[in-house]
Amino acid sequence: MTLQFVYSNQDFVTDVRRSNENSLGMASSPVKFDTTIRAGWTDRMDRGLFRYHLGDLQTRALPGPQGYVAQLNIQRGTERRKPQEILSIQQAFSAKQFNFNKINPEEIICEMVMEGGNENGKLHPPCRMVVLVNVSPLEFGHCLFVPDPSQCFPQVLTTCAIQFGIESVLLSSDPGFRVGFNSLGAFASVNHLHLHGYYLDHELKIESMPVKPLVPEKGFYRLLDFPGGFLFYTESESVEKVARAICRVTDSLVDSNIAHNLFLTRGCPPCDRIQNEEDLCSRKGVRIAVWPRKSCFGAKEESAFNVALCELAGHLPFKNKKDYEATTEKDVMDIIQRYLLPDAEFHTLEQQLTRHLMDL
Repeated sequence: MTLQFVYSNQDFVTDVRRSNENSLGMASSPVKFDTTIRAGWTDRMDRGLFRYHLGDLQTRALPGPQGYVAQLNIQRGTERRKPQEILSIQQAFSAKQFNFNKINPEEIICEMVMEGGNENGKLHPPCRMVVLVNVSPLEFGHCLFVPDPSQCFPQVLTTCAIQFGIESVLLSSDPGFRVGFNSLGAFASVNHLHLHGYYLDHELKIESMPVKPLVPEKGFYRLLDFPGGFLFYTESESVEKVARAICRVTDSLVDSNIAHNLFLTRGCPPCDRIQNEEDLCSRKGVRIAVWPRKSCFGAKEESAFNVALCELAGHLPFKNKKDYEATTEKDVMDIIQRYLLPDAEFHTLEQQLTRHLMDL
């Protein structure tokens, strides 16, 4: 029988910080969420359920102001399941293709259930979130969050999925726990709704990147540094409201056939809410970066790395040692730039989304 992970908003961890002495800085003690994910993941690795054994990955920080974190993960490039051919951002789910109803049940870590959650008297949406190991892991604890697999949702975000993603970050006391999403056309390799979660014990620039307020009352901002995109921010009391606003944006992107990647991480409050130096170290809230980008369909273009949720956030998994050792910050930025929307298109989209959210 699948382990039930029952939680409420009382389990959200609000005392997470970055500290100068310790690059990560955790809350006082491990919490139930991290213990469940780490123990479940390690158990499946020990039992040989993965496509390869993931040891400590070779890691280096690329010199330069972007603070890129490069990792060498050769086996993910050679051993992972062949990605599905994606032809459209709105491609229908196909039961004939690989999907998460076809996995070995032993890969399931737990099923997450929100207990008695409500905001302003509204009940948490009734939705099942199954957590399973990613058998081709990027990093320690790499798992997949799959909303009610039997519903066979295509890889298009729902408010419920976004809300669970944010809540997962809030349930962890580790600021290195990240959640992300690749749309179809943005290097999603399976057309069955899922988010990625994993631990990366290195600070990323996205955690404190400066932003410009667009619709701050909805938590909506524009990133002011490379790569250009949007940012939402929420603390534990506004999760449902911000999840709805994010879904409004991603629905607009899908309707306009614009591919996109999301990255959710602990982060400091946006600039309009920072009062002092202490706020810069605070990680009590969640930053949700949304990058609209050019679509990639059919065969994947070969480059040093694929530009998806990790790479846009500054985490670079390399598939071969030569690229891992030789790639510079400028090389990375040049590769990423090829996938970003042209400035004029991005500016038009920003105006449209701002109006859209103001009408909510």
